[in-house]
Amino acid sequence: MPSSEPTSPIHGGKRFALVAGEASGDLLGAGLIEQLRARYPDAEFAGVGGDAMRAAGLDAWYDAQELAVMGLAEVLRHLPRLMKLRRELRERLLAWKPDVFVGIDAPDFNLGLERWLKQRGVRTVHYVSPSVWAWREKRAEKIGRSADRVLCLFPMEPAIYARHGVDARFVGHPLADEMPLDPDRHAARDALALTADTPMLALLPGSRLGEIHRLSGDFLSAALLTLRSQPNLRIVAPMANAAARAAFERELEAHPDAAALKPALRITEGNARTAMTAADVVLLASGTATLEGMLAKRPMVVAYKIAPLTYSIVKGLRMLKVDHYSLPNVLANEALVPELMQYDCTPENLAAAISSWLRNPTSMAALPLRFRELHQALRRNASLRAAEAVAELAEQPRFGIRDSGFAAKP
Repeated sequence: MPSSEPTSPIHGGKRFALVAGEASGDLLGAGLIEQLRARYPDAEFAGVGGDAMRAAGLDAWYDAQELAVMGLAEVLRHLPRLMKLRRELRERLLAWKPDVFVGIDAPDFNLGLERWLKQRGVRTVHYVSPSVWAWREKRAEKIGRSADRVLCLFPMEPAIYARHGVDARFVGHPLADEMPLDPDRHAARDALALTADTPMLALLPGSRLGEIHRLSGDFLSAALLTLRSQPNLRIVAPMANAAARAAFERELEAHPDAAALKPALRITEGNARTAMTAADVVLLASGTATLEGMLAKRPMVVAYKIAPLTYSIVKGLRMLKVDHYSLPNVLANEALVPELMQYDCTPENLAAAISSWLRNPTSMAALPLRFRELHQALRRNASLRAAEAVAELAEQPRFGIRDSGFAAKP
């Protein structure tokens, strides 16, 4: 529930409202608050966030976990609560009169909120572009009706928005700022008690339970095939949290060759970055983890499956507009790493791609140099650049709620 009633601005300080709906957004929000605070020491920050944003100074009217709902069935079940929360939040935000509202990711929740506020004179920013480069590019125009400015994590995104007359800025990716250009593989291997010559495969079948269910069986079978040709192989499966670990362990127990896998397999909770950095090859689900694998400078095999009906609809309607799916390949605009999607995602294909890396040390050695170039292109001090873009909007004059007396409307 809201923590306090809105109050009037103090000493004319800037007011920034922020809404983040999951852990990654909470971290982005915290970095943005810290940089805005450096620019505006007497600024106020309020909205929706988690522990990191609170620690940075956010007055959290609601916790980010209240928005962290995934999956169609779960969204439908929580829809009345989410709609009520958004109605309460937008009225309270309008009464609080922020200089800028920043919706951080969570597009299903934030874009509608941004549009409502923008129509009432509030300057709005959407931080983290949806993947308009991959599918439904025309969403860029709709996003522009919600946000005065879009802050993009990837360099190919602003040009797409420009085609639709939307102000978008590339600020860089915080992960690229956070992760070192030259990862310490020796330290990562020491942390996992691996010798320098022990081959290691990292398995990351995703963080969502549906992903783990769809991919774990194929990943484990591919690991077993690789183990048979590399008897000293060690396999590390870092899970995102306790629920993900429990789901993966259930998939392992259901695997027909679990007994053969278990002596070589270690399941951890967390430590994904350490496992990827230490690995000779990473087998992982397509998504943000592929960016971490790239920043860790490791060879990878990217795989993914979605529900067959969903896949048929996506393919039939030609909703995907890309030649590459994984972020390393998209950023490079070339096939740096193998992608095995849907019906190509089989244990045999996955194992062959893993073995191809292990049999080609020259290719393995060349890849980190290319990944380093891509890392440098993303390393732009994202939080600082995001704060500059938000502050620029905050300083612009606008006939809006502070001066017009615009009243909240239903």
